[in-house]
Amino acid sequence: MRWPMRRSFSGPARWDPFEEIRRTQERLNQLFEDFMPMEEWGGGKVYTPAIDIKDEDDKLVVTTDLPGINKEDVQINLKEDMLEISAKTRKEKETEEEEGYLRRERAYTQFYRAVRLPASVKEEGSTAKIENGVLTITLPKMQMEESTKKIAIE
Repeated sequence: MRWPMRRSFSGPARWDPFEEIRRTQERLNQLFEDFMPMEEWGGGKVYTPAIDIKDEDDKLVVTTDLPGINKEDVQINLKEDMLEISAKTRKEKETEEEEGYLRRERAYTQFYRAVRLPASVKEEGSTAKIENGVLTITLPKMQMEESTKKIAIE
């Protein structure tokens, strides 16, 4: 580094409101991605909601947020030690505008998450409920029978 350092001054910087809007939009997009991450899946955007798994002695309790989803739109699959949760929702809104114009707005939301469970579970006795946008799945653990066999010494 040489002293004294020279600084070039090209005049006062101009404030560009459109650049400010673009930067703000990028920050908001990043915030929403952090809150509800999306992935490219099958050609479209799919939300991958966060999942909580709680181990309660004889069962696992899995919770995830699915805002705006009805129970009819949720599908839960259990394949060995993998739990898959998928949901799709479709909303359409029609409004009559001036001079006979018709506007139709559609919104499609898709959720998908697969997670490996930390213990073997059984399908019998499993329950799932969705309340206020929170899906709660209760999965009873399989009880491993430890049968101790004694071997006689000859």
